[in-house]
Amino acid sequence: MTWRDLMCGEVRPEHVGQRLTLAGWADSRRDHGGLVFVDLRDRTGICQLVMNPERAPEAAEKAHAVRNEFVLRAEGEVVPRAPEAVNPNIPTGEVELQVDTLEIVSTSTPLPFQLDEEGVDETLRLRYRWLDLRRAKMQRNIGLRSRMVSAIRRTMEEAGFLEIETPILFKPTPEGARDFIVPSRLQPGRFFALPQSPQILKQLLVIAGFDRYFQIARCFRDEDLRADRVQEITQLDVEMSFPDREFLFELMERMAQTVWRDCLGVELEIPFQRMTAHEADMKYGSDKPDLRFGLEIKDATEPTRSSEFGVFAGAPCVRFLRVPQAFSRAELERLEEVAKEWGAKGLAYLVWDEEGEVRSPIAKFLSEEELSFFRCDPGYTVLFAADEPAMVSRVLGALRLHLGRTLELIDEEAWNWVWITDFPMFEWSEEDGRWAAVHHPFTRPAPGYEETFDQDPGGALAHAYDLVGNGQELGGGSFRIHEADLQARVFSLLQLSPEEQRTKFGFLLDALAMGAPPHGGIAFGIDRMMMVLAREPNLRDVIAFPKNQAGVDPMSGAPSEVEEEQLRELGIQLRPGAGQESGPARR
Repeated sequence: MTWRDLMCGEVRPEHVGQRLTLAGWADSRRDHGGLVFVDLRDRTGICQLVMNPERAPEAAEKAHAVRNEFVLRAEGEVVPRAPEAVNPNIPTGEVELQVDTLEIVSTSTPLPFQLDEEGVDETLRLRYRWLDLRRAKMQRNIGLRSRMVSAIRRTMEEAGFLEIETPILFKPTPEGARDFIVPSRLQPGRFFALPQSPQILKQLLVIAGFDRYFQIARCFRDEDLRADRVQEITQLDVEMSFPDREFLFELMERMAQTVWRDCLGVELEIPFQRMTAHEADMKYGSDKPDLRFGLEIKDATEPTRSSEFGVFAGAPCVRFLRVPQAFSRAELERLEEVAKEWGAKGLAYLVWDEEGEVRSPIAKFLSEEELSFFRCDPGYTVLFAADEPAMVSRVLGALRLHLGRTLELIDEEAWNWVWITDFPMFEWSEEDGRWAAVHHPFTRPAPGYEETFDQDPGGALAHAYDLVGNGQELGGGSFRIHEADLQARVFSLLQLSPEEQRTKFGFLLDALAMGAPPHGGIAFGIDRMMMVLAREPNLRDVIAFPKNQAGVDPMSGAPSEVEEEQLRELGIQLRPGAGQESGPARR
């Protein structure tokens, strides 16, 4: 028996007169008393079936019982539609299948939601994910993801990179998030960790002589979730020995160009723009700036040093935005609430009305020279932040993005890419009272900082870089430390004792001491790259089986309880009350 000769979305006018067998799901049924029409659907599209009681009375009788999501097999003749019945909105809209034999392969219970229904609760969608994945948007997204990964693999292989798999069960290492740990039955009381990234393993591969490595790697991070973050991620992992940053940048640009061309038919212009992390912070208040619109942040620290407005004069940093709209008082109050959500104490402003006159409670404290410095065209508003530099960046960066969206300044059809370089190597952790690595502790100091990074950690730059697309950090990497003594110095700055260094990273230090070549690489978030490619705001809509924002799988109920016997085998005893707060996850 032949299930199908073509996919539903492949039937075309050139097949007219041919006898074909199709199979798929009933997308809709229209019963016109005599004739019965069924749209048969698979992942390629829809083909209209026609059951005519005069041509095939048995098939027409069966068709009356068909409901949405029944699985059908239909055999018949491809015929042209009547001119008035042509559907120009679908590729198969000029033809239909006159059915002679109809088989109901399987039926469906009543659906918890219809596939074309809008605004379905996400928890309900995830609970019935197999049904949700049948929707046209999800079929498109998952198919797009497959083509994207295929284009990535092709680009990497053509550049001479070997795809090498690394273990899922490995040793806990500091990567910036909590590890998922896995108990070992054969080694009671000991635990593996699921990899946050294959960072150390890929370094060991290039030390082993595999000079160009890549992998489509699964990574796990036990962190709080949001729209653009999940606990299980997929990333393109790349490492090479004797690295050349220009070669690496050009390769990644070519990879992105290939993906956008193959998946969307869009030709990206390369090379991509470059910008230092300091410049991105000063102009956009972010190390992942969205450059699809302007609205650059300007600095006014020096021009306001002697201002009579004390907030400006006494602040370590004063910056502002010129916004092309004269906001009302109510609008300014709403913007102030946004600023306060990001830590601002208030929001100073100057509004230049349509007559070019200034409106603001702070204007009387500003000199003519200061007002001249901030002057705008009529119909503009100047918004200020005055505080510590990090706070100013955070507030104005958030306001800039908020205004870009609400004022519709963002070119939604644009694709804008930028390399961010020269990141700080370390940041001070007030909570821990010590320096922490901004990227990771294996990142190499930028040229010129190898000898001085531990004398002035706050001023040291890292040999690190990110690729940002449409305001999303899509890839990040660095050159690595390949000298054992330099790596030990970094560990010491991070307050890892020699004993901790040996316990946690002894194997890496041993490898670095046995002929390690210079090496470096980059990792791309496949899921986040898919968000940008598919223009989806939610990461869970580009992953086949994601967890929800609580880290729970509503479909299977995972994470779930395990039997007491299994816990005994693993040498694990649960504390009283453990897991009580995770009710929805328990089965």
